Amino acid sequence: MRQIAAAYREAYRGLGRGPWVLAAVCFVNRCGTMVLPFLALYLTTHRGFSTKGAGVVLTLYGAGAGIGAYWGGRLTDRFGAKRMQLASLTCAGLGFLVFGQLRAPLVIQLAALALGAINESFRPANSVAFAAQSAPERLTQAFAVRRLAINLGMTCGPALGGILAKHDYGLLFLVDGGTCLVAAVLLAWLDRSTPPTLAARAVATAAASPWRDVPYRALLALAALHAAVLYQFFSTYPLALREVHGFDEPRIGSIYAINTILIVALEMVLVRHLAARAPLAIAAWGSLLFCGGFALLPFGRGYGWVAATVVVWTFGEMLTMPFLETVAASRGGPGNRGSYLGAYNFAYSIAFAAAPLLGTAIYQRYGPLAVFTGCGALGIVLWLGLRTLSPLLARSAAPVAPANATAVEPATPT
Repeated sequence: MRQIAAAYREAYRGLGRGPWVLAAVCFVNRCGTMVLPFLALYLTTHRGFSTKGAGVVLTLYGAGAGIGAYWGGRLTDRFGAKRMQLASLTCAGLGFLVFGQLRAPLVIQLAALALGAINESFRPANSVAFAAQSAPERLTQAFAVRRLAINLGMTCGPALGGILAKHDYGLLFLVDGGTCLVAAVLLAWLDRSTPPTLAARAVATAAASPWRDVPYRALLALAALHAAVLYQFFSTYPLALREVHGFDEPRIGSIYAINTILIVALEMVLVRHLAARAPLAIAAWGSLLFCGGFALLPFGRGYGWVAATVVVWTFGEMLTMPFLETVAASRGGPGNRGSYLGAYNFAYSIAFAAAPLLGTAIYQRYGPLAVFTGCGALGIVLWLGLRTLSPLLARSAAPVAPANATAVEPATPT
């Protein structure tokens, strides 16, 4: 027991105040994550959408998320991570409150597009803030703390959301929007980071684009494939739990909670133990486990079977997500880290735009077996791709800014 306690102490040691403040903001924000996990069910049961129609709404949210991730990263480099986080949290909080009052299908679709752009612009800004306030050798640990906070919040959000949804789906939008606003207040109060100077903004303008980095573009393509499986979690996964396994909303919420409880309990220790290994090699095995866990879902029945599959893909998630994000953050420099992380989040958002629509269309036509065995096949592709890319990315350097970049005036606080 002493050895176990020592391992946990070591896993959390060495991070300064900044990452823990940011983690607290993420925790509060994610405590209210209720709308997305139940959006497909809400649209099909309360707004008259078909399964495919619900997939269209999720796709539009994903398209908006791509816009938010791309521009959120670029604007973070110019205006600072704190400003972008505050703008995203405040506008998203108001957006969720409005979204729950909408009735017309076209208005819901347009609102999903806008809300996706606003809400998901938080991600690259928050990632940049964690990277800026962490030592390079602690970067994976910092991102693991971020995921710890997110998943600790997710332990509460969907589980409570399942209970609230059984009584009134409108409460989901109220709580989700409210926690975004509370998180914004917490960030404004506790975060001590300063806005970038004029010189820093000019460096960001002149910095090389991540889209010129060929090995990094390959990583983005593989990240999008990983995300295609991940975002079944919000579309076909809850539908399969209800229609194949007969789960109601509270039981679906408890399944989500297994995932987050495991991450809260084990991820920090696991990441700390593997921090010295090649991150993409670890992510390759994690992707295989993650996709394989989803592939197992239709091959058994009952709560115990579903819970066992969650354990498999949760371990895969823990071996994939923090290590991929570490590579993305390390590839960028002070002037373009936001753009690199924005491109990384853009890859996930593009998958969010395509995967729910494709997944629900396959689900509706061919059934859940086709969807989840397809997830398993993508796991094999990811395993091969990440193992091949790992040495290539390690040997190559990121592109530098053009030699004729415009000179800038001395730094002046803004």
